[in-house]
Amino acid sequence: MASTNGTNGADVKKDFKPLGERPPLRSPYVGVPDFLSNVSNFKIIESTLREGEQFANAFFDTAKKIEIAKALDDFGVDYIELTSPAASEQSRKDCEAICKLGLKAKILTHIRCHMDDARIAVDTGVDGVDVVIGTSSFLREHSHGKDMDYIHRSAIEVIEFVKSKGIEIRFSSEDSFRSDLVDLLSIYRAVDKIGVNRVGIADTVGCAGPRQVYDLVRTLRGVVHCDIETHFHNDTGCAIANAYTALEAGATHIDTSVLGIGERNGITPLGGLMARMIVADRDYVRGKYKLEKLRDIENLVAEAVEVNIPFNNYITGFCAFTHKAGIHAKAILANPSTYEIVNPADFGLTRYVHFASRLTGWNAIKSRVDQLDLSLTDAQIKECTAKIKQLADVRSLNVDDVDSIIRQYHFNVKTGSNTPLLDAVGRNEIDAETLLKKAHANGNGNGVNEEAAKCC
Repeated sequence: MASTNGTNGADVKKDFKPLGERPPLRSPYVGVPDFLSNVSNFKIIESTLREGEQFANAFFDTAKKIEIAKALDDFGVDYIELTSPAASEQSRKDCEAICKLGLKAKILTHIRCHMDDARIAVDTGVDGVDVVIGTSSFLREHSHGKDMDYIHRSAIEVIEFVKSKGIEIRFSSEDSFRSDLVDLLSIYRAVDKIGVNRVGIADTVGCAGPRQVYDLVRTLRGVVHCDIETHFHNDTGCAIANAYTALEAGATHIDTSVLGIGERNGITPLGGLMARMIVADRDYVRGKYKLEKLRDIENLVAEAVEVNIPFNNYITGFCAFTHKAGIHAKAILANPSTYEIVNPADFGLTRYVHFASRLTGWNAIKSRVDQLDLSLTDAQIKECTAKIKQLADVRSLNVDDVDSIIRQYHFNVKTGSNTPLLDAVGRNEIDAETLLKKAHANGNGNGVNEEAAKCC
């Protein structure tokens, strides 16, 4: 009788195909191909100098704005969005100064849907104008107080004026996910008809989830022919997931800010989006953006707004590529893909195997022994690991503590000494002369000079 699979009775011999005849394996982390998806063809509108200025701690003088703009341009963002020049006289001057830098990225400014703002904006030298107006009942009643008829008329007037100046124009609703769908589609269809470059969807209060995002973007994709920009706030923690889902549904542009800074909890963070997108299409992301510049940009902005980079920050947090558990460490040392979906080397970073804890395993200690250029057998390393774990059960350890134990253990092995290992803890380095004196006192001083030097 032919062999069968105990689960479904399939004929294994009949169904088996040689390896060369099997279809190639796909990454389980890559989405299902979709003709609408732009996961492998998206653009970033970097809004640190617009949305980021709304962060509670933010104050960017002209020099700092220029420094940030140049850094973002060097990273490779497609657009840099600036605060409305109508906001203040200095904002207007800053906008003009950045437009004169000759950056590769296109320079946008963000304005209200009002002719006064539009006239100021087009005179600054920007490459495009982002127009926004609230469309939800909350904002129509409690913010600008206008009805949808007014919004239609104002939008068409402003868009036609900006287009007449030969620069890009985007029209966005505000609070899109709490707006009436019929109202939204009506205004988007109207502005698409007169030739906007992009329409924008904004989750202004961070209320949307990925499923809502997919449904709205997919619906809008069937209504307009222009590009679709998306702007997601992070109040409920969905900004990155929503941005990715929007691309899957057909959006073309994603708004980001460095470290996600912005109004309240901010928006989609640039680094977090890079982490998500490099998993989806590594070649596209690495080919387009200078990922190794990310840490410097984040440090620049973090210092400017006087915050620390979070320990669990995407990519650049100090724990992002740290492995502690013994089982994890063993696998990582054998093949990093076992417990890493993002390669730190893509961002100019390295992983770290945390070995100074009770959770450490002998494979992690073996790796450290090799780094210290010491020679121990596997059995000896396991014994040394047991001593390290013994002390780690009593108090926290640092790298110097573990290195001291390893060095002392190595010295004992090579010289026949019996110095207690835990005596070494607390010294940042093992002093060779001290060890030699101990060895001579124990009658083990013959021929240990070379080994003492090696262990220090």
